[in-house]
Amino acid sequence: MYAKHILIVALIPVLQLVANGDELKLTIQEGEFWWGGLSSVGHQTPYDVSSSASHDLFGDNKGNQAQPLLLSSKGRYVWSEQPIKYVFDKGTITVSTRSGDIESGRKGNNLKDVYRYVSKTYFPSDGRIPEKLLFTQPQYNTWIELMYDQNEEDILEYAQAIIDNGYPPGVLMIDDNWQEDYGTWEFSPRRFKDPKGMMKKLHNMGFQVMLWMCPFVSADSADFRYLAAEGMLLLDPQKTQDILWANTKNKAAVIRWWNGASACLDLSNPKTQKWFQSRLDYLVEEYGVDGFKFDAGDARFYTNGIVSFNSDDIPNDHTTYFAELGLHYPLNEYRASWKMAGLPIAQRLRDKGHRWEDIAKLIPDLMSQSVMGYAYTCPDMIGGGEYRSFLNSATMDEELVVRSAQVHALMPMMQFSVAPWRILSEENNQICLDMAKLHQKMGGEILKLARQASRSGEPIVKPMTFAFPDGSYESIKDQFVLGNDIIVAPVVEQGARTRSVVLPDGEWKADDGKVYQGGQSIRINVPLERLPYFTLVKK
Repeated sequence: MYAKHILIVALIPVLQLVANGDELKLTIQEGEFWWGGLSSVGHQTPYDVSSSASHDLFGDNKGNQAQPLLLSSKGRYVWSEQPIKYVFDKGTITVSTRSGDIESGRKGNNLKDVYRYVSKTYFPSDGRIPEKLLFTQPQYNTWIELMYDQNEEDILEYAQAIIDNGYPPGVLMIDDNWQEDYGTWEFSPRRFKDPKGMMKKLHNMGFQVMLWMCPFVSADSADFRYLAAEGMLLLDPQKTQDILWANTKNKAAVIRWWNGASACLDLSNPKTQKWFQSRLDYLVEEYGVDGFKFDAGDARFYTNGIVSFNSDDIPNDHTTYFAELGLHYPLNEYRASWKMAGLPIAQRLRDKGHRWEDIAKLIPDLMSQSVMGYAYTCPDMIGGGEYRSFLNSATMDEELVVRSAQVHALMPMMQFSVAPWRILSEENNQICLDMAKLHQKMGGEILKLARQASRSGEPIVKPMTFAFPDGSYESIKDQFVLGNDIIVAPVVEQGARTRSVVLPDGEWKADDGKVYQGGQSIRINVPLERLPYFTLVKK
């Protein structure tokens, strides 16, 4: 339970408040807006005096990136090294922890100022970026086309279709079920006759290849029995305090996840970390695999009193152990993270459905990642990442896929899974192809921004109010800034063929060549084939 008391301390000269207890209350100022906490609810932000919200980060990252951080448009911040619970209610923010300190203060007068302070202080960038191909070329994932039938023949056919349809090669992700069992990280001999030859063919086409990974282990497989005997799996809760670790090593916990019930690696154990990394290294060395898509790892899988090698760990720590594996492989991707900001990890938004309301969430959710320090970001798969959405052609929306591709095109990364050439008309496929080529064209600029982020910590893409703090742009959720001088304004509303765009002071050149004087909101035509973006040509 969260403690009910409040420790009140005086402000120290640097305007930092440290609650050495468990709870902190702040009054939201008039005109003040707040972000942070969870990227999966970024579309609910920013919070203000009228907001009502409650989120507990202990053991629950809501399937995406989490950070024990809140930031305001007035330069205020809240940080804790431990998971926080935060409540916005009637103009008051209540932040509490189960243990550890809560730090709060003010640095500067806007979101940009305070972000620079917390980034440098709590999660400084380490000078590295993920694999550059993630930024410079489109990505392709086999999930929607193959689902659980990952096999050599169809993977090669999908890759060849990418090339044949004019799409530029990039990173190719082979998704779930390429292996025989979870935890047995070897190509299934039933579905892959020559995996080494397949990898060579994909490389020759111009792809770098990632394999899907998770921390789960199929029960009663050969690897399960070995890992259990060696004490490398999470265990069921101990019934008494005097049971020794050696006597519990065969009582592996069974954890339910979206693919059923499995055992789970105990990555708090250095021995398990070494074993898992050796399996990954084997795939790199034996087959020429370039990197890994690390899925699952959500904190909620490590709750309910499971027993781990490090008995002091909390559920969130296990998410971090899994994420730290990716630091060994520059070509990586994660959907769930805890306190990994500033590190060279590619962070993807959680799966979005094939729905317009989910397309509208992409920009604010990605902006939420940015202001929490996750610079190397990727929206979900174009058109949505839920494969059931594409099983019924009658419910598949071509316009939604096209607009989704346009949202992706000038974000740090863009990822295809469903094949546009298969499901779309020739005209609509051409629009998606144009967006892929636009991303490729802008890849050098995006890569430059990624490298800058690795030194400064500043996001690649930003909310309008971050890039232009004096413009009162806090509530804009349908446009974003690439770097500091490109405003991107995709269409995220079904059937819309016009939209408003807010332009700050200066002279802005649009994608269609028209020049606009800033400091105003303009109304533009946006036919289906157009992604509006505006480059600052004169301040």
